[in-house]
Amino acid sequence: MSGFWQRALIAFGMIVVASVGAKLVDRRIARRGLAPEAATRYRVLRRTIFAAIVFVGLMSALLVIPQVRALAGGVLASSAVIGLVIGFASQRTIGNVVAGILIAFTQPLRLGDEVEVAGVKGVVEEIGLTYTWIRTRDNDRLVVPNEKLASDTILNSTIRSPLTLAEVTVQVPASSDLRQVLQSLKSEGEEVYVSDLAEDKASIVVRKWVPGEAVAEQAASDLRISLAERLKGLAL
Repeated sequence: MSGFWQRALIAFGMIVVASVGAKLVDRRIARRGLAPEAATRYRVLRRTIFAAIVFVGLMSALLVIPQVRALAGGVLASSAVIGLVIGFASQRTIGNVVAGILIAFTQPLRLGDEVEVAGVKGVVEEIGLTYTWIRTRDNDRLVVPNEKLASDTILNSTIRSPLTLAEVTVQVPASSDLRQVLQSLKSEGEEVYVSDLAEDKASIVVRKWVPGEAVAEQAASDLRISLAERLKGLAL
């Protein structure tokens, strides 16, 4: 076997070893059942370590080939590598990686959070090294560069509160006993009050907190039915 093929086999073997080692490390640091903030950090950390191991393995394999050994060794051993890192970091791709790591630790959004980005609402499904995937209400996928998320404004409803407000307004005759009506409707929501009073109609608002925006419309529908039944019992 010629020297070229021997070096090619050694380089290939080093790449395989690096890939297997990266897989083993990835499985070793994998965690299940973590809180959203911990799961987000681990997900990005795992991908970063995996990419670093593969990169080192690839560079080590290149050093086996004489034609590129001098060039690769000189780049890795000199301060030129610092200039390369800084230069590439200013580019969009590496900028997205850096932004992904910042998102993982500062956590303006986490896996499973309900967010609004650029006017689009959805749930964070995946935070990769370069892009973040958000599932919209129509079951579409909004793919956003991490650099954009790190610099733009994000509305995160989950961090604020896991609850969503369901609000219903009903009208009753202004001549009815409004105090009695309010007292009767108090069991249907956390807030019940008269929002408007006209000559013959009074508007009553009933507000109720429900667990998650996905069920808010159904909760509002159920609340309307309950209020209608309650008001019917009052014989207004």
